[in-house]
Amino acid sequence: MQTTLVIIKPSGIQREIAGEIISRFEKKGLIIAGMKMMRLTEKLLREHYAHLVERPFFPLLLKSMMATPVIVMAIKGVDAVEVVRAITGVTNARKALPGTIRGDFGMSGQENIVHASDSPENAAIEIARFFSADEVFDYTPLVLPALYSPDELNA
Repeated sequence: MQTTLVIIKPSGIQREIAGEIISRFEKKGLIIAGMKMMRLTEKLLREHYAHLVERPFFPLLLKSMMATPVIVMAIKGVDAVEVVRAITGVTNARKALPGTIRGDFGMSGQENIVHASDSPENAAIEIARFFSADEVFDYTPLVLPALYSPDELNA
């Protein structure tokens, strides 16, 4: 199983839809292995968005991501990175398909409700950035046999 990072951004917090967002991941059958609310610092954001620091919109991104606390989650499941990205939809919410989080709740490329890791490698880096080892839990939900066949869990 993979674990990936999801951040419910200030746009999701301000819209008061965090519960609905979390529910979508749970209803899909993904496991919340870690979750907390935190305020992001400029230092942490510069590290997280290092690839965007030189872009002209970066000051707006900083302001946006520091507007309210965020909810960060470590979410686990088979092919979790791919599944979570399908649930969240494309980055520009105006172009995201209905049924996705961004497609249903967003109208912006920046104020796009959630961040989701884009690869298993980046997910591992991002989870370590936002969580200490004792904040991500490994447990087996009782519903696991109803979610996966045994061969999927052992792959």
